[in-house]
Amino acid sequence: QVQLVESGGGLVQPGGSLRLSCAASGFSFASYEMSWYRQAPGKERELVAAISRTGINTNYADSVKGRFTISRDNVKATVYLQMNSLKPEDTAAYYCKTVRGGRIYWGQGTQVTVSS
Repeated sequence: QVQLVESGGGLVQPGGSLRLSCAASGFSFASYEMSWYRQAPGKERELVAAISRTGINTNYADSVKGRFTISRDNVKATVYLQMNSLKPEDTAAYYCKTVRGGRIYWGQGTQVTVSS
C-alpha cells in the first residue's frame, strides 16, 4: 500500500534552516508528482511546493519563494524540502502528498516550530 513517511522537523530559531524528507513506498514513485503542504493551528492546509515526476518543474507558494527548495531522488523514492531563512510564520505541521488513481495520499506529518 502507499506509504509516505515525513521526517526532519523540529524546533529552529528564526533565520535557521531545516531539511524535511518524505520517504515513499508502495507505488512507482518516479511516475507521480509530489508536493508538500503545511497546516498551522486554526488554519487550512496550504500548498507549499510541488515537483514534477522528473524534478524538472517546480512551483512554490509566494510566501516561501526564494527560501524553500523542493527536490526529489527517484532512486531513493524520497522528496525533500529544504527550508532556509525560516520565519515564525512558517511554524506548522508539514505533510507530503501524492495523488494516485484519483485518490489522495498524505503522510502523517512532521512538526516545524520556528521560535527564539
